[in-house]
Amino acid sequence: MKGKLILEDGSTFAGELLGNGQTVGEVVFNTGMTGYQEVLTDPSYCGQIVTMTYPLIGNYGTAALFNQAEKSYVRGFIIGELCFEHSNWRAEESLPRYLEEKGIPCLYGVDTRAVTRKIRSAGTMKGIIVPETTTEANIAKLMASPLTTEVVAEVTPKETYHMGSSGPKVAVLDYGIKRNILHSLVKAGCDLTILPAFTTAEEVLALDTDGIFLSNGPGDPKDVPQAIETVKALLGKKPIFGICLGHQLLALAMGANTYKLKFGHRGSNHPVKDMATGRVYITSQNHGYAVEENTLEGKELVITHRAVNDGTVEGMKHSKLPVFSVQYHPEAAPGPDDNTYLFDEFMALMKKGV
Repeated sequence: MKGKLILEDGSTFAGELLGNGQTVGEVVFNTGMTGYQEVLTDPSYCGQIVTMTYPLIGNYGTAALFNQAEKSYVRGFIIGELCFEHSNWRAEESLPRYLEEKGIPCLYGVDTRAVTRKIRSAGTMKGIIVPETTTEANIAKLMASPLTTEVVAEVTPKETYHMGSSGPKVAVLDYGIKRNILHSLVKAGCDLTILPAFTTAEEVLALDTDGIFLSNGPGDPKDVPQAIETVKALLGKKPIFGICLGHQLLALAMGANTYKLKFGHRGSNHPVKDMATGRVYITSQNHGYAVEENTLEGKELVITHRAVNDGTVEGMKHSKLPVFSVQYHPEAAPGPDDNTYLFDEFMALMKKGV
């Protein structure tokens, strides 16, 4: 079936529609060459229509091994060439079949370079995927529907659960964590208690853990003021490590500010410079917001990492409290494993205590 992507500024991109669904979401792009299944199941993409810039997607199929959550939270998928015949010894089914089973609207045969150039120049914006025959009235109705801001509530677990056994006890505030981040913490030696995003500071401290981990997650950090207040109440009580959304929440809790990037950082190939050593690491990223650098002044916060591409803040630490954070995902799902040393730094911080 013929279909099309329509952006809120009226730009239209034609393609083939897998299935006959329609959807609305914020249109973003991901620059990774691989990892499409991890992207589809990363809760940080909740509410978004994801465009893959790499032209051929689906060549190694899909397997449950690569899922980063129990379900997909993306609103749609846009690709150049969809591979219907995969080849990989671990593959369990094709990407087209996976997309249909999960109910993910997919528009393929699209000029993804044109979509990406549009977003880079105009910024991320609302878009819809619809069949070619959709009426103008229905298009207008879909385009008028508001984008959800309660994305953390959608992806956070409903109940507390545990992973790991011996080792330092860590309370994980789950704002939409990827499965491999949990596995990386366990591999580092942590005993995890994974908590819903809106667990109170009192409930977290009652667990008497050795450290607190603030996870990645979707959306604008300012949309979850309750989480900001919780983080604020936890400062100075336990060693804290925050990533992605957790990094932004830490900044807000300490009085700094965040802002929306024009088109965000999404992909498994983003260079980040360690300001202490000068070394550049390749990182996996997925975020549309960043910490505003000039608001860190006077907060006893030190910038530890910067994005090489645009100079934005990618890491920080408190000069007195056992608190540090990075904007990127330190594990490799998808992406390189350059940054797993950060889990070891968290372990060392917990060993020192407050």
